[in-house]
Amino acid sequence: MAKKIIARPCLKPDSAIRTLLVAVSALATLLVPMVTSVEARPAAGGYCNRQSFASSSFTVCQFDASKTSISVRWRNGAGKPYGTLEALKRRLVQDGQKVLFAMNAGMYHEDLSPVGYHVEARQKLKNANTRRGPGNFHMLPNGIFYIDGPRAGVMETRAFLRRNRRPSFATQSGPMLVINGRIHPRFKPTSEHRKPRNGVGVSRDGRIVYFAISDSVVTFYKFAKLFQLKLKVANALFLDGGSAPQMIAPGISRPSFAPVGPIVVVTAGK
Repeated sequence: MAKKIIARPCLKPDSAIRTLLVAVSALATLLVPMVTSVEARPAAGGYCNRQSFASSSFTVCQFDASKTSISVRWRNGAGKPYGTLEALKRRLVQDGQKVLFAMNAGMYHEDLSPVGYHVEARQKLKNANTRRGPGNFHMLPNGIFYIDGPRAGVMETRAFLRRNRRPSFATQSGPMLVINGRIHPRFKPTSEHRKPRNGVGVSRDGRIVYFAISDSVVTFYKFAKLFQLKLKVANALFLDGGSAPQMIAPGISRPSFAPVGPIVVVTAGK
């Protein structure tokens, strides 16, 4: 079969260059406001914004642990799992609290119980899980996100246990994304394994907590790089992925009715 040839007008060199420059200029004019809107569009009362990184979009929320109340919740007063972000929000609002943010906070079993370490109000409800096994949780090293008064932290699980910490609230998940400034050793730049992901990182002084959620599917490597290079945290922890991670924050619409186990929630005031 003969190859079909499409005739195109021939441009003189000067004419071609001028045409190319006009096209590039027009494209730049269109793209600049688009990038700016992704980088700086505020939401959630100023706590959250959309951020562009490595050609992907993320929603990043940051809170000062010394000025807000950050906690991890699993069961209600009747000893049953809250089950959904909306159920926890309703309960806290009934108790007179202003909910600034909520997000699913780690791996859980079919009965919605945490897979690993879980602490609420300094009461340990589940022991740390240091076993090897399949799945993201067991992609060692995994880690623990914890809150202790006006400070928070993310630490590799075994290091956390060696220090014998007694936090106010804590949840265990895995894998770690960033460990002492370095990307998890099993993450590869060439990976094709892309899914929605959410995670948490904490500033070096323990005051600022960053919660991030991808707005599309991303690799572990890219998600970890967001925390390492964009948010500049030394330690960050993957919380959940697969099915779309959930979030509640004013001005942000993300699924929040699907079953979840541990939930991290931020309320106004200390």
